[in-house]
Amino acid sequence: MYHHIKKLMYTVNIGTPDVKFGNLLLEQFGGANGELAAAMQYTIQGWNCVDDLARRDLLLDIGTEELSHLEVVGALIRMHLKDLKTNREAAEADPLVTIAGGGGVSLYNSVGDAWTADYLKITGELDVDLRSNIAAEARAKIVYERLIDHTDDPGTIDTLQFLMTREITHLKAFSAALESMEKSPFSIGFLKPTPGIVDEYFNASTGAGDEGDTDMRGPWQTSFGLHPVESQMNEGPGLSVDDIHGTEGEEDRGKQDSGKKAATSPFAEALSQTQPSTNKAGANGKGGSANGHSKSTNGNGSKSKKTAKA
Repeated sequence: MYHHIKKLMYTVNIGTPDVKFGNLLLEQFGGANGELAAAMQYTIQGWNCVDDLARRDLLLDIGTEELSHLEVVGALIRMHLKDLKTNREAAEADPLVTIAGGGGVSLYNSVGDAWTADYLKITGELDVDLRSNIAAEARAKIVYERLIDHTDDPGTIDTLQFLMTREITHLKAFSAALESMEKSPFSIGFLKPTPGIVDEYFNASTGAGDEGDTDMRGPWQTSFGLHPVESQMNEGPGLSVDDIHGTEGEEDRGKQDSGKKAATSPFAEALSQTQPSTNKAGANGKGGSANGHSKSTNGNGSKSKKTAKA
């Protein structure tokens, strides 16, 4: 249930309206990194998050705040676009907004492209979604910085500074939620990667370029167990593709599957069973139903994954 309160989260005041700047602001209303995209992404992630009620609450808190930000951005845009309603010269600066939208806001970005659900990153895998959200907040922060660079209006700058600051607040919250799962930063999903090849940095961009670029070295080639390998084109061994022999067993998921479950979780009943069983999942999600997957051993002794039916 939603309840609208007729007061902005941040009071917007501007000096002289700037139609062209108002058009730029539309990017944060109906654009890929805008407030509507964030609100929808986090909210839908939260609705889907029935296996971790604590982090579901986080997602819905921030998703709802993003709707409040959308309202603030909308108010700021309308103030800057108000001359479109009465001034022919201003109206000609953006005929689409003037004629189709009546000089107000709609779900379009700064160049008139319609908002699309393709902007949303929703996987249903909580740690992956949290990483997407961290990146989304970082992108939105940069957009607000760039908008601030293109206005001298103090009231507008203050509004954008408020919105930009809240992006970092949310980035911190998502980062803390991810960290509290106590997972390895490279533990993704349910299956382990293949040893050996997982640590090979493939030197696939070689030679000298026209801009002075050449083969470089850095920690991205040697950190976290990585080491560089050359391609066969450079008389190197290439990647150790012969290491691949089926799956490698279960990934360590930390505390990802130990959160309090919703009553509608299809795995709540399985998690309530305390007796050990290869077909029942424990609180850590290893085994079958709690994480939506079960494991079986194939003929060569390695494990294969199959989707468990709720």
